[in-house]
Formats: sequence, structure tokens, C-alpha cells
Amino acid sequence: MKTLKFILGIFVFLLAFQMSAQNPATCFRIQLKDKNWSPYSVNRPEEFLSPRAINNKARHNIPITSEDLPVNPRYKRQICAIDGSIKILAESKWQNTVVIYCPDPSLLEAVKALSFTDTTVIPVASYDLEEHQDYREVVPDNNNLLLRNELYFDSLYDYGPGWAQLAFHNGHRLHELGFYGDGMLIAVLDGGWEGFDTLSIFRSLYENGQIVGTRDLIPGHDNVHDGGTHGTNVTSIMATAANGQLIGTAPHASYFFILSENPYTEELIEEDFWAQGVEIADSLGADVINSSLGYSTFDDFHQGDFTYADCDGVTSIASRNASLACRKGIAVCISAGNEGNKPWHYISHPADAVDVISVGAARAADSLMASFSSYGPSSDGRVKPDVVSVGWNTYVVNANGYINAGNGTSFASPTLAGLTACLRQALPQKNALEITDIIRQHGHQYATPDSIMGYGIPDMYQAYLDNAQSSVSIRETMPQLSVYPNPCSDKLMLVNSDMTISQVEIFDVSGKMLCSFDDCQQPLIQLPVQQLQSGFYIIRAKGQNMVRTAKIIKR
Repeated sequence: MKTLKFILGIFVFLLAFQMSAQNPATCFRIQLKDKNWSPYSVNRPEEFLSPRAINNKARHNIPITSEDLPVNPRYKRQICAIDGSIKILAESKWQNTVVIYCPDPSLLEAVKALSFTDTTVIPVASYDLEEHQDYREVVPDNNNLLLRNELYFDSLYDYGPGWAQLAFHNGHRLHELGFYGDGMLIAVLDGGWEGFDTLSIFRSLYENGQIVGTRDLIPGHDNVHDGGTHGTNVTSIMATAANGQLIGTAPHASYFFILSENPYTEELIEEDFWAQGVEIADSLGADVINSSLGYSTFDDFHQGDFTYADCDGVTSIASRNASLACRKGIAVCISAGNEGNKPWHYISHPADAVDVISVGAARAADSLMASFSSYGPSSDGRVKPDVVSVGWNTYVVNANGYINAGNGTSFASPTLAGLTACLRQALPQKNALEITDIIRQHGHQYATPDSIMGYGIPDMYQAYLDNAQSSVSIRETMPQLSVYPNPCSDKLMLVNSDMTISQVEIFDVSGKMLCSFDDCQQPLIQLPVQQLQSGFYIIRAKGQNMVRTAKIIKR
């Protein structure tokens, strides 16, 4: 047995050596020691932060510190001056790092010899970049974004099949109160938005000025609409506003697309792109980040692979920046990962980050957890995933403009992220850390979290009511639809004591109306539900200038 193990060990070693030899590192993360002699100053934040970002930080008493100063451009010039082949591919001001393309590793000794660089050099990729490619210098973002503060609508939306994923969190009640994400900026970090800029279903987003910008971080690649459809699917869950077809969870929010996922390779450098993308979102003044990306192994750069022990929220540069983003004013939602039924099993980077909302996947029809959803906890014992949302049979728009159901925690995260933007709109006095804590506290199993669903399914409407400064008057102007018993078996009673209800409709989880009742002129309306199969349904009651809804479970 020992001989077999020895031979196996030699084989694994030789295989790893061969892979390393086939993929020698050409890109390296360099740690800088300081930001001395910087041309930037915390007293002039307008040089590296947008007015929106500055105002957001001031409103929540978030200080602007030297950590927010961009990487010293003098240091970058001195590194590149060592040899013409060296290029800056990525940088992080919060971590004070740069990633360089250095095809001749012998030049690294000269890089490490600089007075402002640390001797620690981390290989992150084995790119083979050609000289004619466009190496874009990374510059601070100073975008004066003009966001629509309010989008007007004639009536409540017909949500189509997206109804169930919204109602799963009682998010439709936030919409009924007028909280659609107006005035909120959601930064989406993803891997490609093919078709998004040409499909008619998204045309209104451009006409309304809700797509405020894009940024492509991949070297030699300068088009976020090329490189995959994942970003299109993800963003459609939040942003789509096609009445009667699909309404997203934040249809009035504004969006900024950041392509941080290299569509052609899977290497550790993507965590550096992700970390930089989060800083761009901060400089723009984003209120919410959604990222349906995760990292555990790197098929094209196994030198970057890590273990579950590294899922501690601090080992990964992406995870560290995710946590910093939360403390600097952004509510960050991240997909937990789709490794639940695979050997890895656990959450990935940066879902392990402290203070972020990592989101697992469940099914709207019965709240059943998806088998593919990654498990927690983090390796240091924190509750992960934080919450769950609809990521199993989630309705999305594909790159051809068709609406279909898809699976993945990639779809659970934007479902919740859109509603997080609505909650931030509804509770402007709360900062990002307070908002994320409120979301956790309103999970259905907050008192008894586990490693599968975390704190459970958040009730976003109740989260609002419990924290709104004027919740009493809101209850008076928008009374809830009262039904009992819930769960129900053969009959359901609907309270109509104010005699304002004229029609009642019952919808299934796909948004299909199953039945309608017009005989409602009594204070207590009995609805026959014995013909309904067991599952989750939505009751909608209509009256003059009034629509109320309730979520019910049929046993």
C-alpha cells in the first residue's frame, strides 16, 4: 500500500510539474509598500471619486481615507520603465497592488528591487499576450452619473412569469408602495452581455437612461457585449421592464456593467479583475453590487487553486475587497456557488467574504433548496450562505430575447440584489451594513441558521415595515390583504371588511391566472381552493384604485 501511495504521489507531482511547465506564469501580482508622494489627496476626492460617490459617503458618515487613493501612478511608471515588455493589467487601490504582464520572469528581480515594492510576488496567470493588443492604462473613474430619480408608470405591472420570484420575498409589496429601485445604482460584475444592447425587450432601459455605462477590464478586450450571455441573463432578472412578459425585481434602477470575467480562460487573475471592478463600482457611487461569479479552481492556471481552508473571507483579494465595499457603503450580493452536489461542495470566493450577502438557490414553488447550491459555513465558522432566493426555475431573458427558466445561484443573487436596491430606496437612512443585517434578520430561520439555507428566505416587505420611520401611516394607506388559514387545505377566507374588493384572482408560480372571482360584495369572501394542487400561489384582490396581494401555501 505504501509503495502504491508513493507511486501515486510521484505521478501527481509529475503531472503538476508538467501542467506548470505547460503554463508558465507571465502575470504577477505585486504588493506595493505605500502611497507616498501620491498626486492625489483625500482633500480632493473629486479627482478619483464621482460626485455621487462623495455624496453617498457623506450621507452615511463614511470617511474617505488614504486607502481610497488610487495606486501611485509614479510607481506604475517606474515598474513599466524596467522593460518595454512589462504592462499593467490590473490594480487595486484598497489592497495597493498591481498585476503586471512580465513575459520574462527574470525581470521580476528588478521589480522587487524597487524601494516601494514588496518582495512577495504572486503568479496569477499565464497569458500569452501579443504586442499589438490594446493594453489600456487603468485610470481612476470620475463619472458624474445622471440617474433618473423616478420613472413614472400608469398602473401596477403585469409581472408575467417573474411574479413568483418577486413574491418569494414579498417584494411585490415593496413595489406596491412605489419602491422599484428608483434612484439606485446597481453595478453588475459579470462575464458578458451579448445581445443586451440590441434586444427590443431591453430597449426601454436605454431610452430611460437606465444603462449608465460599461467597463471592460480584460486586456485586449474592449466590449462588454462580447464574451458570453451570462451577464445578459443575470441582469434581466433585475432590470427587465416588459409589461406582461417579465418584470425584474428592480425595474426602475440604473445599471453599470463591469466585465471582470475573462471569457476565454479561467485563471487567478480574474480575482484581481473582480477586486478592481468593485473599486470602480465604489468610485461611481453604486448602492448595490451584484456578482454572480465565484472562484475555487482555475482550469487554465492550477497554480492558483485553493482549498476550503482558504474560504475564510481574507485569503482572497476578491473577498477582501468585497468586505471593504460593504464598509464603504455598498450592499454586495454574491452567488454562493453551484458546487453543492460536486466534490468541492462549499461556497467559493468571494461569497466567503465578511459582511456580503452570499445567496443560495431555492425553488419558488415549494421553497425547496436546490441540490446544486453550495454549502457553508465559511472555513472560519461564519454562517454561509447568508440567505437564499429563487435560483431554481428562475425566469430570465436569454441572448435571443426569449424568456425561459434557468437554474443556478447565479440567478438567485440578482433576484435578491434587485430587491436590496428597492429596500435601500425605501430606507435611505440605513447604510449598507445596516441594510444587509436587516435582510439577514428577516430570514425565516434567523434564529436557527444552518449551512444550507443560512438565515433562510428574507421577507423584504416586513424588513421595510420593521424599519420604516413612518410604518404606521404606511399600514393605514396600504393595508395588507388578510387571508386565513394559511397554509390552507380546502377553503381560504379573505377579509373584505372595508368592502373595497371587487375582484379576486389566483395565480400559480409561473404567473398564470388560474381562476377569478367577481362575487365579492361581502365582508368575508370564501375562496374554494380544493382544486389547487399543493404548492405556492398568489392571491390578488382588486378594487377601485387599489390592488392588494398575498402569498399562500396550499397543503
